[in-house]
Amino acid sequence: MRPTATNTAAEETPPEEASAPVPASSAPAKPAPAKADETRVTPMMAQYMEIKAANPDSLLFYRMGDFYELFFADAEQASQALGIVLTKRGKHLGEDIPMCGVPIDRAEEYLHKLIALGFRVAVCEQLEDPAEAKKRGGKSVVRRDVTRLVTPGTITEDSLLDARRENVLAALARVRAGSGADDFAYAIAFTDMSTGAFRVAGTTRAALSGDLARVDPAELLVSDALLDDAELRAMLRDLPAVTPLPRQSFDGAGAEKRLADFYGVAALDAFGAFARAELIAAAAVVAYVDRTQLGAKPLLARPVREAEGGIMAIDAGTRANLELVRTTSGDRRGSLLAAVDRTVTAAGARLLARRIAEPLTDLAAIRARHDGVGHLCEDGALRRALREALARAPDMARAVTRLALQRGGPRDLAAVRDGLDGALAIAGLIGPDAPDDLSRAARALSRAPHAVALDLASALAENLPVHRRDGGFVREGCDPELDATRALRDESRRVVAALERRYVEETGVRSLKIRHNAVLGYYVEVTQQNADRLREPPHDAIFVHRQTMAGAMRFSSVELGDLESRIASAGERALALEQAIFERLSAAVVAETDAIRAAADALAELDVASGLAELAATEAHVRPHMEEGVAFAIVGGRHPVVEQALARDGGPFVPNDCDLSPPEGDRDGRIVLVTGPNMAGKSTFLRQNALIAVLAQAGAFVPARSARIGVVDRLFSRVGAADDLARGRSTFMVEMVETAAILNQATPRSLVILDEIGRGTATFDGMSIAWASLEHLHEVNRCRALFATHFHELTALSQRCRRLSNATVKVTEWHGDVIFLHEVVPGAADRSYGIQVAKLAGLPEAVIARAKAVLAELEAAERASPAQKLIDDLPLFAVRPKPSEKTAQADPAADAVIGALDDLDPDALSPREALDALYRLKGLRRDS
Repeated sequence: MRPTATNTAAEETPPEEASAPVPASSAPAKPAPAKADETRVTPMMAQYMEIKAANPDSLLFYRMGDFYELFFADAEQASQALGIVLTKRGKHLGEDIPMCGVPIDRAEEYLHKLIALGFRVAVCEQLEDPAEAKKRGGKSVVRRDVTRLVTPGTITEDSLLDARRENVLAALARVRAGSGADDFAYAIAFTDMSTGAFRVAGTTRAALSGDLARVDPAELLVSDALLDDAELRAMLRDLPAVTPLPRQSFDGAGAEKRLADFYGVAALDAFGAFARAELIAAAAVVAYVDRTQLGAKPLLARPVREAEGGIMAIDAGTRANLELVRTTSGDRRGSLLAAVDRTVTAAGARLLARRIAEPLTDLAAIRARHDGVGHLCEDGALRRALREALARAPDMARAVTRLALQRGGPRDLAAVRDGLDGALAIAGLIGPDAPDDLSRAARALSRAPHAVALDLASALAENLPVHRRDGGFVREGCDPELDATRALRDESRRVVAALERRYVEETGVRSLKIRHNAVLGYYVEVTQQNADRLREPPHDAIFVHRQTMAGAMRFSSVELGDLESRIASAGERALALEQAIFERLSAAVVAETDAIRAAADALAELDVASGLAELAATEAHVRPHMEEGVAFAIVGGRHPVVEQALARDGGPFVPNDCDLSPPEGDRDGRIVLVTGPNMAGKSTFLRQNALIAVLAQAGAFVPARSARIGVVDRLFSRVGAADDLARGRSTFMVEMVETAAILNQATPRSLVILDEIGRGTATFDGMSIAWASLEHLHEVNRCRALFATHFHELTALSQRCRRLSNATVKVTEWHGDVIFLHEVVPGAADRSYGIQVAKLAGLPEAVIARAKAVLAELEAAERASPAQKLIDDLPLFAVRPKPSEKTAQADPAADAVIGALDDLDPDALSPREALDALYRLKGLRRDS
């Protein structure tokens, strides 16, 4: 229910005396000259304007009684964003003052909507009782101030967060690393404030986009100087919330001191070694957290520096193409994460998402994760017992954070109690024969603070309210003084209930209720339809109107006031005693933060391991054989997302083999060129092998009959077509930018999947680009790759490229229709079946018939193979005889140069030696 503008706070002023605050989008400005009665500012509105001017970039939730009110530009924006009624309150400079408000008890619901839309909110609370303000005089203002800035990266409330997703606040720092114009070092520091996890990673300009996509911040802090860089500004534009800060926030001179002050240490030596950019980014995070929390200090863990090269590098485009944690439309459903998530806890779901986003490259760590999953696969009884126990484990990490910030409630204490009890029970399930990862988790659980759990269990009641202010959360028998005070209070409650029944009988208003709030105290509330009865004799002599609501009216009476004065002390005393007990319990929990978080992390790790084991057992996933080198041999591989979608529809998935391992006698991986018609499954085949690599290095078993994989250092994907019109990029330009990144960055240990390179331009242009890209992958990058194409001419390259082989997707025709068999076999397709696919899509019969006629004419005009002519004419891959195999037709000059080249070791040459060698080769050619 929504009250009118009158009587909502002690200092309410006549509407015509209100004055405007500064709009959210502008800095404070001097008001324009106006008449005296238009510029007069009441004390309350002066207070509002002062607070709003200090928070110009935030919507101001200004507490007035039971509501948060918004005025002027804030009200207009909030009304539109939240779909609530925009009202008005008096005038300013001759204009109506827009106003809207939200009830206190529904504030979190509205905050969630505003934060999701990218708004920042400053929450301004009443810091004293209105009665205290009245004592200072009739026009005295209730003291108010902003107690919290709510931003996308700093929220901690359950109702504002997605329980199964991290909420990351990150900062990007850049420092000069040399004298060149582009010599900069970059770093990202990021924390999930709701759990306290805090990490720092160095990065480069080239890797920055991919690292930001991996971190996936809800809010990114940047220096306003960085936004002067047009390329960086364009890159950051796609992020959900970018918060520019003054350059002083990224000042390197004070970074170390800010971090030391935040953690209360004299120096950061014990934290490890950090680069300058990393220190600056971490300091920016803690400074922003300190600023937004306004004195409530969150317990962030000490920052942990990521090991360089410890995570598979995946650029932003590849993440989007492969839909690792969300689909291209932004949904979790349909992603790889959704397909493999069998976790039963919120913390486990968040950890699994992080592991899918950050596959490891450390072979020992990957194998250790596989050991844990394998152990739980083999021991089904243990797996089931673990999952049953974990399903009852609450989210302790987030509960502890809320308690530390003094935003927690009784249910957060209960979450810690239940989590610690579950931790101790689960530790006993892990036997001595468990692998290292499981044993380490069990040890962390066994060290959980059992004494805190016992204290919480003895103090908390069974049924707990959401808010501590509601009381009633302390168990009877916990505190004798509280029990005695409650007895007095509860007797008074029965008296109030009896009075309510008598008022109902006397007035005949069956809906009459006696209620209580902090502003009015006890009051009688009736609906608008029944309000007239209380205003008519003889009831008008008993009931006095106090407040009008949108659908109800509130009254008081002398008798009710007397009753309130008698019971107030008992109720207030009981609530104060409960608050003291809550503070004591919270302090005990916060004091054990490190041990509780360690137990929470261990529960999440066990949840991920048992969930992946459940996935492997139910979906026939196998343990991949991981090794150094560049092997990649998948037998019976499947696409986990597509397979599950087909299973829901009752259809089978056709598994396929993929071998990108080096040919015998070679050290570099193979390239497989895949041809076949659209809709046959080429893209699915490409993606499934990339996803198998991600799952394997994330620590999961994989959907295949067997898998042998050499650790992939970088994963690249160029699949699908999309434009970027906002940046002036066509579909073809986007394709070329992504292809360029692959060709410039892929290493022999990388895995590359490319689909339909060159299809966005003219046929010969596109085929030339695809041809040259294949050559570059083979000769320069020397990586494992899957290359799907409709340019069948490219299959001829297998005659000259030793590590390139052809594969095709089998199809068959039946009465003119194409039937897709989805089976990848060695060989090359001789046609694309495009017309048959067009027929399946529903093109008119006349168009299909004409297309067939045109195709027949074109095929008749081009019978010779242009690809073979290219192979014969282009010398790059021509087989050249070694000097020992000279023939009568051999070129002596070429043989001399080739012989000299064979004697060179390029890796051992200095730049000067290489230049000298080049001159010698030139001399050999001239002398010959």
